[in-house]
Amino acid sequence: MKKQPVLLMIRALSEGGCERDLTRLALNLDRTRFEPHVGSFQDGIRKAELEAAGVPILHLPITSFGNRSCVEGARKMGAYLRQHQIRLVHAFDVPLDVFAAPVARRYGVPAVITSQLSFRTLYSLGTRLALRLSDRLSRRVVVNSRAVGDSLHRDYGIPDEKIFLCYNGVDTTQFYPEPEKQHSNRPAALREASVVIGTICVMRPEKRVDWLVRAFSELLPLDPQARLLLVGSGPETGRLTDLCDSLGVRDACHFEPSQTNVAPWLRGLDIYVNSSSSESFPNGLLEAMACGCCVIGSKVGGIPELVTHGQDGLVFDAGEQQDLTAALRMAATDAGLRGRLRKRAAQTARERFAMQLTAGRMEALYEDLLAGSTS
Repeated sequence: MKKQPVLLMIRALSEGGCERDLTRLALNLDRTRFEPHVGSFQDGIRKAELEAAGVPILHLPITSFGNRSCVEGARKMGAYLRQHQIRLVHAFDVPLDVFAAPVARRYGVPAVITSQLSFRTLYSLGTRLALRLSDRLSRRVVVNSRAVGDSLHRDYGIPDEKIFLCYNGVDTTQFYPEPEKQHSNRPAALREASVVIGTICVMRPEKRVDWLVRAFSELLPLDPQARLLLVGSGPETGRLTDLCDSLGVRDACHFEPSQTNVAPWLRGLDIYVNSSSSESFPNGLLEAMACGCCVIGSKVGGIPELVTHGQDGLVFDAGEQQDLTAALRMAATDAGLRGRLRKRAAQTARERFAMQLTAGRMEALYEDLLAGSTS
C-alpha cells in the first residue's frame, strides 16, 4: 500500500494544547499508511521531538498576513505541496486555518481540513470573518468537543455534516499514575506537604488561575501544610505572584516556568484544577486524569464531556468563585473521596481518551477524504 503524504500545520511548535495535539497525531499516525509532514511559522519546543521521529518540517517564516512574507510563504508552501505530492492538508489552529486553507486550495490540494479547538468568541471580528472563508474552503472542520461543534452550527451556520468531532487523546505510555503516589519527583519545598494542589497551563487571563489562588488562600487556614504548584509561563505570571503576596500565601506557593515534559509534574500533584472561563477540551485536565490526579474543572465548554461530576472528578460553576472553593475544600480534606476520584479518572482516560483512539479516528477521516478525492 502506498503511503499517503499529509501536511499538518500550526502557527508555532511551542507549548500549548493545539501544539501538543498536532505533535501527538504526527507521532502516532500509522506510518504504513501515512507519511506525516509538519508546517509552521515558528519553531519551538516541539521541533526536536518531531525531528527525532523523522517527521519533515516545513518552516514558513511568515511574520504578518499584511506584508510580503505572507506571499513568499504561500509560494514556499505551494512548492512544498507539489514536491511531496501532498493531497491532504490539516490546519490545527486559527492562524493556519486562515492561511493554509486558501493556499492549499490554490495549489490544487483536494482534501483540506481546518480545526476549531476553541470558541470563536475569543477572536476579533476580523478573524471571525476570515474564518468564514476557511470554513467554505475546507472539506471538514475538526472540533474537539460537542460544545464547540454546537456553537459552530448554531452561531456560524456550518452544516452538521461538515463538523467532525474528535476528542483529544492522551499518550498513556507517558501519562500514567505514579505507584502509590510516592511523589519522589516533587520539588524539595513540596515533599512534606499534606496535599499538593496545582495546575499546568499557559498563564493567560482566560485560564483564571487567580481563582485557584484565591480558593487556595481560603483552604490554607484549614490545612497549613497544603501547598500550591503552578507550572507554566505567560502574561499572567507576574500578576499571579503579586496576588499570592497580597493574600499572604506566597510561602505556600511554588512557581515553575513552562516545561517540555509535564508528566512528572502532574504525578507530583494530588489535586489538579482547571479553573478556566473558556475551554473546549483541555489537554492539561485530560493528562492530569491519566496521571491519577483528583481533578476539578469548571463547567464550561467540553469539560463536562470529559469529567463526570462525582464519578471521576468534580465540576464547579465557572461563574461562582465560592463553588470552586467548596470543591477544593471537599477534595483536599477528604482523602477517601480524593482516592476514589483519582482512580476513576485514570480509568476514564485509558478507556475513553487514549491517543490510539484519537489517531484511529483521524486516520479514518483522512482515508475517507483521500478516497473521495481520487480522480
